[in-house]
Amino acid sequence: MTRSIILIPARLKATRLPDKPLADIHGEAMIVHVWRRAMDAECGRVVVATDSEPILTAIRSAGGEAVMTRPDHASGSDRIFEALNRVDPEGEADIVVNLQGDLPTLDPALVRACIAPLKERGPDIATLAAEITNEDERHNPNVVKVVGSALTTPGRLRALYFTRATAPHGNGPLYHHIGIYAYRRAALERFVSLKPSGLEQREKLEQLRALEDGMRIDVSIVDTVPLGVDTPADLDRARQLIKPNS
Repeated sequence: MTRSIILIPARLKATRLPDKPLADIHGEAMIVHVWRRAMDAECGRVVVATDSEPILTAIRSAGGEAVMTRPDHASGSDRIFEALNRVDPEGEADIVVNLQGDLPTLDPALVRACIAPLKERGPDIATLAAEITNEDERHNPNVVKVVGSALTTPGRLRALYFTRATAPHGNGPLYHHIGIYAYRRAALERFVSLKPSGLEQREKLEQLRALEDGMRIDVSIVDTVPLGVDTPADLDRARQLIKPNS
């Protein structure tokens, strides 16, 4: 039986929105809202991985599970790998979801969609994308595009490349990458053991490290891009979208 664990890395070092995980949304910290959405996905155990005592306290006060990790991790992937080995040293979880801690309006169905490709043979890693419908996003370098080939399973791509450029060229859809990842446990261990790759450093996209090492990433196509909270304006939007006590 395949077992999943959802790990949510969270730290307080954001520059555009200081103390972002603790930002108040209707009386609760943003990271608590993310934890609740992850729990609603019903995909297994949910643990927040942090280097901050206030974040740890916020999650535990809400009845959730959190674990302290080292403060010097270079990425969320490294942080969740440490957390995984702390909370699941026996290796019971086969699939590990890396869920960003700044998605308080997340539709829990997206977590299930991200995990789905790993229930089949083939991919090492799975992630999400949505078709770009806004013309401005096609040319926005802050919108990461996934270039992939269609698989026999409807609504799935095999990722060939991720880029900030407008790609691929020519007529046809472009896909906005959504940075939620599901790893086979062995794939996560392999990924964090790799050094940053050339294309990763050039595009500033961590997932290219996996592709350059020959790992397979499959993509589930979904209908919506979740709101990521990076600025005060994003936070105001999240407060509008979330109903009190939801």
